[in-house]
Order: sequence, then structure tokens, then C-alpha cells
Amino acid sequence: MTFEVVVCGSSNMDLIAYVDRMPAVGETIHGHTFASGFGGKGANQCVMAGKLGAKVAMITKVGEDAYGTATLENYKKVGVNTDFVFKTSEASTGVAPITVDAKGNNSIIIIPGANALITPEEVSAPAVKQAIETAAVLVTQNEINHDATLEAMRIARHSKTLCIYNPAPALPSLPEEFLVLPDIVCLNETEAALYTQVPAINDVEDARQACKKLLARGARSVLLTMGATGSLYVGKGDQLHNERNDNAEIVDIFVRAQKVDAVDSSGAGDSFVGALAYYLAHYGASMSLKTAINRASSIASDSVRRKGTQSSYPTRDTLPSSLFDADAEMKL
Repeated sequence: MTFEVVVCGSSNMDLIAYVDRMPAVGETIHGHTFASGFGGKGANQCVMAGKLGAKVAMITKVGEDAYGTATLENYKKVGVNTDFVFKTSEASTGVAPITVDAKGNNSIIIIPGANALITPEEVSAPAVKQAIETAAVLVTQNEINHDATLEAMRIARHSKTLCIYNPAPALPSLPEEFLVLPDIVCLNETEAALYTQVPAINDVEDARQACKKLLARGARSVLLTMGATGSLYVGKGDQLHNERNDNAEIVDIFVRAQKVDAVDSSGAGDSFVGALAYYLAHYGASMSLKTAINRASSIASDSVRRKGTQSSYPTRDTLPSSLFDADAEMKL
């Protein structure tokens, strides 16, 4: 089987508490609503691409517990291929307690569990390796065993599969190989500030300087998301669908975000990455990178209007048809 998008990443169960405000250190407050849902950065990105119509597969590991069983059932329900979902009795399925305040801001704790136990050997198994080699796009993050993530990106690089790397959650330091292997390093302003030691990213010019610092460290292209401000791409070439051209001219693309009334921003960044992977995989060279970023931003903006992570993600039939009209996209 061949897939448009393959995601190598985490599967978590989200445990979400809705509160009027975030508690201070040592403070106990009352929340007003509790919900659980399927999450994990990798899982979110995979499900978003699948909801838009991409043929997707997930490389991940879950525990032999109720959360693991439910995760598998959820993947199948939304059309994600589960041939590469590994199981373990040595750890529980990952969980993520999340607190969301009245303004839609969130605070998240990740307990990786089984996600930390997926191995490079499992990622490089013949069937898994073939799935990566023949995919249009591979997506990775920082929520599983880092050696397994690197192995997936090495396979993609060798086979010329387009790789999007989302370096989140942020690491204390980012080894150079994580920057050199992927085609696009996609991160938010907090992560970019940490990795580049920029004091704060308050505007587009700050973002531009951070992107250039990551390029100087070996990244080919950087896509920095800034929430309600928008997204900035700085990298080699507007089209990333053919073989790498490391001598290509550096381009600078800024896309403004849509103004929306946010209810819950949980998973919005993952929605953006998953939607971007869909557009790059499905439309290929027929769509400019600016158009793909613009459309991914629109879909992420739509997701914050509803509570939850994956449950907030729109399906193709609930979105404007213009988002899937290649001719209309090319006119932007």
C-alpha cells in the first residue's frame, strides 16, 4: 500500500479540564467541565490529514490497556491505517492532562508512556520503511523516542520523501541532525525563541531573524507559526515537491491568520501541520507553498472555534469547497 501522508509520532489520551482561569502555583480552583479525547501531536496531525481526505498511516506505539484499544478504534473510525501501530505491555498508553481557560488558552502536561518505547528497529522494519519511502509526505515531532524519529527522517531523506518536522514539545537543545534531515522545520514562536535564544518573538521581524538563525544551523526551510498573527516561511524555494535544490534562492512568505473568536486552542498547531501535510501531499507541485500555508491556516483557525483537540477538527464536507479547488487556489 502507498500513502499520501505517513506520520511517525505519539498517541495520547487527552484529559481536559475547563476552568475560568489558570491556577497559580499551589492554588486549588474549581473547574466547570471535564472531557477526555484522543490526542498526541502525531495522532492529531495524522487525523487532521485524514479528515481532509488524505490516505494516511500512523507509526506509533500504545499500551495494552483500555486507552490503547480505544486509540486503535478511533484511528480506524477516521480512516487512518493502523498496520504500523505497535503495542507494549511495558508501559501505559500516553496521556496528556490539559487545562483550558475561558479565553481558550491551554496548559498541557505530556506523560509519554508507550510513546517512549517505540524503537528505530520498528521504524525501519521492511513494511514500515516501505510506507515512508513511497509516501508523498512524512510528518514527525518530539513526543516519541528521538532515535525512532531520527530513523524515520533518515529514511525519508534517502528516499526523497518530503519531511515536515515539528520540533515540539521543545527540547532543552536541538541536535543538528534534527534540523538538517527534514525539508520543513515547522514550529511556533515559543519553540523558536528557545532554539535560537531570541529573548522573545513579538512580531514578524523577530520571527524572520529566528528563522534565519535556524537556517544558519542547517535547516533547509523554516515555517514559524505565530498564532493569531499568522505564519512566516523562510527557506529554499517556493516549491518543495521535487528533488532538493540546496542552491535555490531563499524566499520569504508571510501569511496572515484569520481573525476568529477562539473557544479552545488545544491542538490548533497540530491541525495546521496536518492540513499542510495534506495539501503538500495531495496537490503536489500544482499548488504553491503560500497557498498551502494559507489554506492550512484557515483550517487551524476553524478548529479553535470548538472545544477539544481531534474532536474540534473539521471534516472536508464541513469546509468551503474553495479550499479543495485547485484552480481557485492557484489564483490567490
